Amino acid sequence: MRIVLSDFMSLDGVVQAPGGAEEDTDGGFAHGGWSMPYFDADAMGSFIGGAMETTTGLLFGRRTWQIMADAWPERAGDPFADHMNSVPKYVASRTLTSADMRWNSTLLPADDVFGAVDRLRKEGEGDIHVMGSSDFARQLVARDLVDEYRVMIEPILLGGGKRIFPDDGRARPLRLVSTQTASTGVLLCTYRPAGE
Repeated sequence: MRIVLSDFMSLDGVVQAPGGAEEDTDGGFAHGGWSMPYFDADAMGSFIGGAMETTTGLLFGRRTWQIMADAWPERAGDPFADHMNSVPKYVASRTLTSADMRWNSTLLPADDVFGAVDRLRKEGEGDIHVMGSSDFARQLVARDLVDEYRVMIEPILLGGGKRIFPDDGRARPLRLVSTQTASTGVLLCTYRPAGE
């Protein structure tokens, strides 16, 4: 399996709270919902839908999983939502328990989250898609567990907020696989590690 990160991203690299004002206000973030004015349903919908076609599992941090688990089961009835609801989900959390799991979800062992992710990569087929989950995504990047980055780079500077890229001084060369420009100026880019 490949680990694929998919994120709405500002030009200055912020991924925090793209969907709504109250989605994630950590650190006093006041720009929640910043991505919505730039959403091009045709281009971005196709980009997201294309990634979902090879997705055989979803991987989340606690906060994003809770938001998604509350929202997606009610959206059943279209192919994208049905696929989202049917694939297995894997959740990284130090506070949730197995009893909290719903929405076809499995809690990863808190004492070996990244070992469990690496085992999923080696044992399965298709893609494990990571949507949002910025803190968890950054830890996956830092441990070289990401096989593909699908970023929608939006024409806005947010001046600060959560990012998915580590600030550890280490260079991680990437290779551009594809790019497309949406009518709203969003760059739809797919990258893979340069050695792959």
